[in-house]
Amino acid sequence: MRNKLTRPTRLSHEERRVAIVAAAVPLFARKGFAGATTREIARDAGVSEALVFQHFPNKVALYQAILAEGCRGEPALEQLRALPPSTATLVQSTRLMVEHLVMKSLGSPEDGDIRDRLMANSFLEDGEYARLVSAWIEAEIFPLFEASLVAAERAGDLKLPQGRAVNLFWFGHHVAAMIAFARLPPSCAMPYAGDIAAVVEDAVRFILRGTGLSDATIERHLAPAGSRRTEPLPFVVQPSPLKP
Repeated sequence: MRNKLTRPTRLSHEERRVAIVAAAVPLFARKGFAGATTREIARDAGVSEALVFQHFPNKVALYQAILAEGCRGEPALEQLRALPPSTATLVQSTRLMVEHLVMKSLGSPEDGDIRDRLMANSFLEDGEYARLVSAWIEAEIFPLFEASLVAAERAGDLKLPQGRAVNLFWFGHHVAAMIAFARLPPSCAMPYAGDIAAVVEDAVRFILRGTGLSDATIERHLAPAGSRRTEPLPFVVQPSPLKP
């Protein structure tokens, strides 16, 4: 009796779309949008080039899908949104942002590095992906930051600059993002002192001071030294110490 050949299972519409997005991200990260071709994306996704265009008629649609896939089902984001605006939330959300960007504490470090490279390539090209990401962050993350600034001002913990809360938010984000970019090469490109945990700690305090919080207020809301996490964060590959 002859064995019957098993017919390959056809991917659903959604599975094909996800496969195209998954194939596009590392290609864009390595080559930039201009360097990565739809033929390469189709090849890596296991679909035809015509099907890529059927799902994504332009790069904005593909960029939006990449952004949506990266943010889908992230429990830490939902937990952050549930926090009440306060000085404590301002401090803890700043720590979470720095750990997320620098130590890739949410998701896998490999995915985090790929998306950092995608962002860096966007800056070198037309900036379209970077603008989409920034617009998403401003819509989804900034409102809690701004409300927490207002709550901290009402509590007497800082004096809020008139109309410039968004600048404070982005300046803090830039500090963490630049550290993340410096860590993309196999060996960190910046001569930071101490290991990565110390760099994160210094960055968090630097950002919080820049928002107007005093050292006493920061200490009051950061975890005491004896209770800070000493084991590796979930999914984080511990890097070699950064040399001074």
